[in-house]
Amino acid sequence: MKKFLKIALALVLLISSTAFISSKPQVANSLEGTWELVNRYNWEDGNVSDTLPNTNGYRQVKIYSKGKVMWTRYSPDDPSEWFGYGSYSNTENELEERLEYGSKAMMAIQDTVKVFKFELQLDKDSYSQFTVDENGTRSFSENYRRID
Repeated sequence: MKKFLKIALALVLLISSTAFISSKPQVANSLEGTWELVNRYNWEDGNVSDTLPNTNGYRQVKIYSKGKVMWTRYSPDDPSEWFGYGSYSNTENELEERLEYGSKAMMAIQDTVKVFKFELQLDKDSYSQFTVDENGTRSFSENYRRID
């Protein structure tokens, strides 16, 4: 009986210590949340050729939540309103946005572009979306930081 109790006690200790030692699964980075544009890059021959900082009060924010996206831009130098709302999906390295409605300026673009597809580079607190051509060559990117 003592032998049985010792084995049972050893098993309990082994199982409980395994729970403390085992690594927890890493949570994948997620677009869910609110993001603000930091800057934009022009790309040439696989390298950044120009950095376009936000100037004169320019702000651009995107909110991703439960498969929906809301996007807005404010520029004191541009009297046009810029915003859009729709759905999104993403994989580890691709982002797709389908805007359902938006400002007059955005709807004019939507008349010709129904789905916005980007290469995606996502980290915990930042992400970049790259416009690529049919050969996968980057031409432009927007770089965001998480604000919530």
